[in-house]
Amino acid sequence: MLIDVPERIATERLLLRRPQPGDGAQLNAAVTQSLAELRPWMPWAQVAPTLQDSELNCRRMHANFALREDMVFFVFERGAGGTEGCEGALVGSSGLHRIDWSVPRFEIGYWRRTGFEGRGLMVEVARALSRLAFDTLGARRVEIRMDARNERSVGVAERAGFTFEGVLRQDSVDVAGGGRDTRVYARVRGVEEP
Repeated sequence: MLIDVPERIATERLLLRRPQPGDGAQLNAAVTQSLAELRPWMPWAQVAPTLQDSELNCRRMHANFALREDMVFFVFERGAGGTEGCEGALVGSSGLHRIDWSVPRFEIGYWRRTGFEGRGLMVEVARALSRLAFDTLGARRVEIRMDARNERSVGVAERAGFTFEGVLRQDSVDVAGGGRDTRVYARVRGVEEP
């Protein structure tokens, strides 16, 4: 898809940046620190990644972003007194996933590093990516989906202004192999745009 997508987005407290080759060590540290919180919800967090796994993942994300197939952003605290170009600690990751350019429709996904909870950082990220999807990418629909039991993720979607549309009962398998109910939240162009 030949469309310009910013590789950096600054919010009030955060800097969202496209993953780069060489980011593997930072990603590995954040994921490893957060495994206990991520394991109930994230299939990819069931086994601790090696440093090489994390670096390969960063390179894959970098390439998929260029192809506009999956647009991941690493989330950093803004460093040096909030200076836009400075990166502080890696807070987590988010992005526009399950992209359907024919609509266009995007799904926002996110995970947060342990130790950064309770500050509304992922709400800030979801709002920023929603604006990107509508204002830059021409989205008609932006969704957030999560395991119905993931109360923190439900709170992010609701505080970010997404409308609850319903529950897809037993629509997938959870990380333990059981049935999973999925809550669906959305914003639609002309109705709930940011």
